[in-house]
Amino acid sequence: MTHLWVRAEQRPNEERVGLTPEGAKALLAAGIKVTVEESSVRAIPLQGYVDAGCDIAAENTWPDAPTDAIIFGLKELPEDGTPLPHRHIMFGHAFKGQHSGKALLERFKAGGGTLYDLEYLVDETGRRVAAFGYWAGYAGAAVTLKTWAAQQRSELCGPVRVYESKDALLTDLGAELDALKVERPTAMVIGALGRVGTGAADLCEAMGIKVTKWDMAETASGGPFPQILNHDLFLNCIFARPGTPVFVPREALDQDRQLSAIGDVACDPDSDYNPVPVYDRATTWASPALRVAEHPVLDVMAIDNLPSMLPVESSEDYAAQLLSSLLTLTDLQSGVWGRAETTFKDHLPG
Repeated sequence: MTHLWVRAEQRPNEERVGLTPEGAKALLAAGIKVTVEESSVRAIPLQGYVDAGCDIAAENTWPDAPTDAIIFGLKELPEDGTPLPHRHIMFGHAFKGQHSGKALLERFKAGGGTLYDLEYLVDETGRRVAAFGYWAGYAGAAVTLKTWAAQQRSELCGPVRVYESKDALLTDLGAELDALKVERPTAMVIGALGRVGTGAADLCEAMGIKVTKWDMAETASGGPFPQILNHDLFLNCIFARPGTPVFVPREALDQDRQLSAIGDVACDPDSDYNPVPVYDRATTWASPALRVAEHPVLDVMAIDNLPSMLPVESSEDYAAQLLSSLLTLTDLQSGVWGRAETTFKDHLPG
């Protein structure tokens, strides 16, 4: 019997989950065994999974799960160097030259396990079957606005937190912007036609901000793009990949510009293809903004688990998108799972 083991997340500020109780019930009805770990932080209460009929395991006991179990989580595993013998479904961040990803692949090689990377679960046309993109863009735009608001107070953006709903986020952010008693900033979104860019633009427009929306047609010339520097905010919503142009080069730090806050929602600072190479590390919930220039000021927001600011909405949205693929876990050799395994093997160290 196919066995899906939903692990607790172990990263700070990570309350999301990729399977709802309703989804678990559907998997059980399809003959797939579902084990759900207890979690002290998961936004969706455990009782729903109990009521659905799932087996319950203690928090973080996935290393001791049966070897045939498929371990399902969202964010990275603890970087303890241990071999990984199981099959894992998660965001591995391992296939685009990331340094931490190389170490993860070595762990899979040592343990004989397999990574089904959620970013590389694609249909026959190459389109991702599920993504957190909309809520990443939504929350990323919000934190970038908070970064800009802090600059108006001659401050660096302070810690951000989880919100119980998007309405709570909008209320909080609107009050912060209104208190400044200045005109709203202007923003440019690149990747505006995608899920991430749509979320970013929707948040900006909800806050009364004029948005310039660019996508592939506007960036086909290859960059960099001085038009970005004529906006207060720039939101990068295109995932880095070979051929992605440089949007804001390092030389921009010393150029005349209106730009004072970058939200790198895609957040691949250690990728070889980073289109915003003015910074070199992700930011955090405790320190959301990294100052990369002083005269004039330029801050970068690059938090890599932004949808966790809205864990209920983002979990429900993502889980609904992913469920049809999880229902095919009984056949790992074809479809989205077969394609994901091929991608993994193509990147596994020799």
